[in-house]
Amino acid sequence: MNSLVATSRNFRRAAQLLGLDSKLEKSLLIPFREIKVECTIPKDDGTLVSYVGFRVQHDNARGPMKGGIRYHPEVDPDEVNALAQLMTWKTAVADIPYGGAKGGIGCSPRDLSLSELERLTRVFTQKIHDLIGIHTDVPAPDMGTNSQTMAWILDEYSKFHGHSPAIVTGKPIDLGGSLGRDAATGRGVVFAAEALLAEYGKSISELTFVIQGFGNVGSWAAQLIHERGGKVVAVSDITGAIKNPNGIDIPALSKHKTETGSLNGFHGGDAMDMNELLVHECDVLIPCALGGVLNRENAADVKAKYIIEAANHPTDPEADEILSKKGVIILPDIYANAGGVTVSYFEWVQNIQGFMWEEEKVNQELQRYMRKAFTNIKAMCKTHDCNLRMGAFTLGVNRVARATLLRGWEA
Repeated sequence: MNSLVATSRNFRRAAQLLGLDSKLEKSLLIPFREIKVECTIPKDDGTLVSYVGFRVQHDNARGPMKGGIRYHPEVDPDEVNALAQLMTWKTAVADIPYGGAKGGIGCSPRDLSLSELERLTRVFTQKIHDLIGIHTDVPAPDMGTNSQTMAWILDEYSKFHGHSPAIVTGKPIDLGGSLGRDAATGRGVVFAAEALLAEYGKSISELTFVIQGFGNVGSWAAQLIHERGGKVVAVSDITGAIKNPNGIDIPALSKHKTETGSLNGFHGGDAMDMNELLVHECDVLIPCALGGVLNRENAADVKAKYIIEAANHPTDPEADEILSKKGVIILPDIYANAGGVTVSYFEWVQNIQGFMWEEEKVNQELQRYMRKAFTNIKAMCKTHDCNLRMGAFTLGVNRVARATLLRGWEA
């Protein structure tokens, strides 16, 4: 199912549970602004190439809009719309004073040189600089982008508006980035997992884990689970997949990936079919890659008892229903992967105040926010007699709806 259709369906179910007015429901669903720009750059060989850039600003009732910028060949308006809407509900679930946005450029960053990526980023920033801002819309890294991309955006934006470190989050530390931001999404996933498992009298140290995706989020989640005594029995990324029933040595795997750029050839486990990873035997499955990986074709074969959605929209609605009937407990993406945007909020606060925090404080505050959000989700589950996904959606949608009404929205 199309990600926008799926996200909108979850929103409408939440709106129904909350009893929202139909006009307010429609207003909350429609994006505040959609931006589409042409980005033409000279390649290193002198030829010109054009890309299409997008920025969807979904809602600003609770504060400046916030969301990543991704560079990926499959970036399209529907995907960006869906992710912008998800950010609106996610920031509300985390109870940070932001709305939702998302952006992207339809390109393959692997096929571009560093200088070509810089030119593309600067052209994109030139096209949207007057529509983003410290108190308007604050971008961050996403798939295919990183702290260097944010540094280029910061520099280009500052040419028009003066030095503005708070215009982006996920920046290099030397340019005002926050300590702890690099690990924040993965760390938040682990804090979320701990909160969920505690509900069932379990802890990470006694369970087995399968992690799909070994990029920033997956590698940090794996590392932190390993440190807590959890057994990561299978891992995959775009380069391959490995398994070890006795548990993978995650620090050794990270070192191998850094040195070779691939999971292949790692001697601490056996190669496996990437398509088998999601249905591999384990207690906890953590998808950290693309959306829609759990679908009606493979959901019935999933063996995990718990799924922690570290990726955005990894579970199609059809798979959701199949897994729920099987008794699988799913911790939804709009809560589970909110660690990144939460520490982005901390970074933004530090930039505005001009006062930076120690990493220990960042991590303590992140844990506090994640625990508080889980408690609030459980309360909504009880109020509306619903699962965790609808508990999270009703929590987020209700907060945005209340803010919208309090600001003077009229039916």
